[in-house]
Amino acid sequence: MAVALTILTDPGDAAARRTLTVAPGTTILKAAHAAGVDITATCGGRGRCTSCRVKFLAGLPPPPTIMDEVQLGDDLVREGYRLACQCLLHESVTVQAAPPLEERSFQILGAGQLGRVALDSGVAKQVVKVTLPREEHHQTSDLEQLLEAVGLTTADVGTAVLQGLPQALRDDPAGVTVTTFASGGTAAGRQRILAVERGDTAGMKFGLAIDIGTTSVVTTLVELDSGEQLASVSSLNPQAVFGGDLMSRIAFAQFNPANLRKLHTRIVGLLNQHIEQICRDSGVLAKWIYKVVVVGNTCMHHILLGIDPSHVGLAPYAPVLRHPVTLSARELFLKVAPEARVCLLPLVAGFVGADAVGVALATRIYESAEIRIAVDIGTNGEVLLGSRDRLWACSAPAGPALEGAQIRHGMRGALGAVDRVTVDDDIRVHTIGETDALGICGSGIIDLLAGLLHAGVIDWTGLIQVEARDALPPGLSERVVVRGEERQVVVLRPGEAGARQEIVLTQDDVRQVQLAKGAIASGVMMLQHVAGVPSEMVAELMLAGGFGNYVSIESALRIGLIPPLPRERIRYVGNAASLGAQLCLLSETERTRAETVAARIEHVSLAAHPDFEEIFVECMNFPRPS
Repeated sequence: MAVALTILTDPGDAAARRTLTVAPGTTILKAAHAAGVDITATCGGRGRCTSCRVKFLAGLPPPPTIMDEVQLGDDLVREGYRLACQCLLHESVTVQAAPPLEERSFQILGAGQLGRVALDSGVAKQVVKVTLPREEHHQTSDLEQLLEAVGLTTADVGTAVLQGLPQALRDDPAGVTVTTFASGGTAAGRQRILAVERGDTAGMKFGLAIDIGTTSVVTTLVELDSGEQLASVSSLNPQAVFGGDLMSRIAFAQFNPANLRKLHTRIVGLLNQHIEQICRDSGVLAKWIYKVVVVGNTCMHHILLGIDPSHVGLAPYAPVLRHPVTLSARELFLKVAPEARVCLLPLVAGFVGADAVGVALATRIYESAEIRIAVDIGTNGEVLLGSRDRLWACSAPAGPALEGAQIRHGMRGALGAVDRVTVDDDIRVHTIGETDALGICGSGIIDLLAGLLHAGVIDWTGLIQVEARDALPPGLSERVVVRGEERQVVVLRPGEAGARQEIVLTQDDVRQVQLAKGAIASGVMMLQHVAGVPSEMVAELMLAGGFGNYVSIESALRIGLIPPLPRERIRYVGNAASLGAQLCLLSETERTRAETVAARIEHVSLAAHPDFEEIFVECMNFPRPS
């Protein structure tokens, strides 16, 4: 017999109340997602975080599971909180979905500025006067007359162009503007007609560069003739509600077409929101956007195309395809010119996707005379190492911990997030927007750990040194506590920096960050090991990606997130994946080069290497004091 599940998502809004009919034995999370109610499950519903917690308002809370006890703790369990992913329904209940932190105005890195690039987008426009058929015995057609006017004998023409062609040719006797695209450049062979518009619109040629990350999505509007960035919009990837990392999302979609459709429609919906906003901000009409270049990791690439990523998550982690893909916007339901070319850059192998190819293009690592390293730090990070002689790459999945997930008081980089920390005789913080502190984001966590290491609050193994707190300055000593069996550092007490509640760093938080930083650091060390490149031979380390460009280099060095190079040999390179997409948007030469570069990169599978386990364990620890 079915039971009723009532979910309140906003206690102040009567409309934010849904009552569902659910089969007994269904989890609250599964029932909510099936009904389109968003309850965030950062860990993918595996009971490894607290993001899906709910509070029982009516009906008896079920006995807590072991994961309820571990993740929520005794106090919240007693107050009627449970993890929605663990809670099986057997009777009618009413629950309040725990509101996320007020994460507003997310700090997501934009694309940055391009260097010099030959402007050869492949998109061309010309205004022509078309002589229409006038005699019945004249064996011709609108299309043939159009091709004659633009000087082409043959061309590929999509159905969207054909459907509007007769009206466009007859609306304006002065002529029409014909937009064409030549893959490989305007001097290349066969062309495709993308649009036929009444009047003269020859000056209107625009394109989009899109970087689909696991955590965030950045869309940039570019004028194709000048290369000028006209607008950029970024937001969190809405798929994160089904899992914060790639494996969680793959597990959600695995062999389940309905769940794959949910992930696919979420990202397409977000991209169309981006297009609407970017056109509104710039004054550019969506029908004048004729080319779109997309980069993303292997999983994001497959989901955008509606391809089941299940086997990407199973050994040997092979993608369904690796070659570059070009298709029409209407095939992806993107609301730009229907026949606009959507170009997805090639993949390398495993989880090393088109975003890594974009980083290689933007940093020019493939033509460097000296050995350089590019580290794109994120939920699904990648590491590139090499020069013009040889290139290696690996996936370094840090998971969502550096984005604030799976951290007791962690949050993403939004208003109110503690983003910078100094530790001396006490702990001092800075928040994004200099507003009241709500939690702590990744860059703040890295600063905090670096400071606590330097002060001796934690040791090189990551253990919070409760036993040695008497040797600390009084202000700092009072912040090192044991509650039950849990070691904690009180970062902020209620009222400090405007915090409404206590913000702490727990021993488990430290371990989560050690796992994340171990993934990145071991990826770098493993490539150095495979390539036989000691740190002294590395001319430069480039930090890319949203997180990579906000983290303090000094703090990253102190905790061992990056190799111990001199500070002057480390630099930020912005959102290099997005910059690579822009290069390919503006230049078909660059897009052709992307395929060549991707083929040159040698993929290193970390887990399959016999030395990886030892290197990973070493990288989890913090550098010992010198």
